[in-house]
Amino acid sequence: MSAALEALPDDVEALKAALVAARAEVAAVRAQRSDDQALIAHLKLQIEKLNRDRFGPRSERTAQLLDQLELQLEELEAAATEDELAAERAAAKTTTAAFTRKRPSRKPFPEHLPRERVVEPAPIACLCCGSERLRKLGEDVTETLAVIPRQWKVIQHVREKFTRRDCEKISQAPAPFHVIPRGWAGASLLAMILFEKFGQHQPLNRQAERYAREGVPLSLSTLADQVGACCAVLEPLIRRIEAHVFAAERLHGDDTTVPVLAKGRTDTGRLWTYVRDDRPFAGPAPPAPMFYYSRDRAGEHPRAHLARYAGLFQADAYGGYGKVYETDRKPGPILEAACWVHARRPFFVMADLAENARRKAQGKTSAVISPLALEAVRRIDALFEIERTINGQSAAERRAVRQEQSAPLVVDLGAWMREQRAKLSRGNDVAKAMDYMLKRWTAFTRFLDDGRVCLSNNAAERALRGIALGRKSWLFAGSDRGGRRAAAMYSLIVTAKLNDVDPQAWLADVLARIADHPANRLDELLPWNWRTTIDLTNAAA
Repeated sequence: MSAALEALPDDVEALKAALVAARAEVAAVRAQRSDDQALIAHLKLQIEKLNRDRFGPRSERTAQLLDQLELQLEELEAAATEDELAAERAAAKTTTAAFTRKRPSRKPFPEHLPRERVVEPAPIACLCCGSERLRKLGEDVTETLAVIPRQWKVIQHVREKFTRRDCEKISQAPAPFHVIPRGWAGASLLAMILFEKFGQHQPLNRQAERYAREGVPLSLSTLADQVGACCAVLEPLIRRIEAHVFAAERLHGDDTTVPVLAKGRTDTGRLWTYVRDDRPFAGPAPPAPMFYYSRDRAGEHPRAHLARYAGLFQADAYGGYGKVYETDRKPGPILEAACWVHARRPFFVMADLAENARRKAQGKTSAVISPLALEAVRRIDALFEIERTINGQSAAERRAVRQEQSAPLVVDLGAWMREQRAKLSRGNDVAKAMDYMLKRWTAFTRFLDDGRVCLSNNAAERALRGIALGRKSWLFAGSDRGGRRAAAMYSLIVTAKLNDVDPQAWLADVLARIADHPANRLDELLPWNWRTTIDLTNAAA
């Protein structure tokens, strides 16, 4: 320590310079460390995404894990940039080189974006000798991405009046169409209001506040008036989506809670969804969901929704579905196909090694890992591994692979569970999870004989995911009518998303055209047909 002190210079200015250099070095080390941490987080996220794309979700928390990794990467990247700038400022006071992060090469901006050329004033004389005899050698273009704030404008439709002196009649072009009779809102504005309310979960009162800040005061009642009118105009398309969904050979079904405003409190209503998605077995029909609202979860609601349906139905073991599986029902039987994800979930909870390790690291009491639950998860995961290899193949090909590879595993699983269940007491949690499957064994094994059946009910759960996220924003539905209106609009917006169609662009175009569109050709406006029409129009242009 004394030797280090003796090595320091006695001059104050030299000491200041040494201190500045030391601070610059520390800042550079801190910036390098932050950059390394951001790079590690980025690589972890890429690895997890690649594993998910290759092997599929490995657990119920995969989506949450990706969200956490992305949030962690966001924080580390921001911190690394802050430290880099601090290191540059510190290095500017010394003669040492500044630390610079190595960033990946940026992709060029999309070609469809308009370009605005801003030509900087050229030098009029040589910067070296001062001569004015210059000739252009070329140019360097630096592109900067900018955004123009949303622009509001009033479109004035001018209809000139003409008259003839002989008959004294006035001739004039017809008034432009508005979705609402004698309305004032254009199709683009209406589409934005609808999509932000039902697609981005922004209640109308928040939209009204934002519009007012932009200089366009629109009252809440005015916006609500537009929403109600649009729902009435779009009703024919909703009925066509409903007919398309229930014409499927196989449906996914699920429901979720939705708070409903009541006198002095909120009630717990339900949003039900029925999803047609034939893509797992290479079906040609486009995917679409149909949503319904109810004030409670009584079994009469799914019976009413499925009153005209007959075929395969994939759902959880909710007791309200019981009567729809009766063999003598009209117009035909509905065959139950159980969800293996629901069956796996309770086993997974009792065999979650990662969660136990996390609790132990946090100093919390770890749960007891059940060897039986761990074995059940391992056996069920083996079935999902097979499913990932046949996803998107024809129903016949899927059935052939399942008969060859999955059937022996299912037989062994059933025999193993019956053997282990006999050794467990009635109140044991593992026994309850086994009973859930064994009592519905026919429904769980139906996928072996029918390639159209999926191993999970994830299609319905994905359709409901947006509603579950939106509840935190819009808090509750205002009434039963509001719940039914939301269900109708969710049917339209989620259908557009499932068919890779921009919901807002589709709504704007449909609202602008639907009044003049022939009633016998309304199917052309459905999202999957609309996209084909737009693609053909763009190709012709």
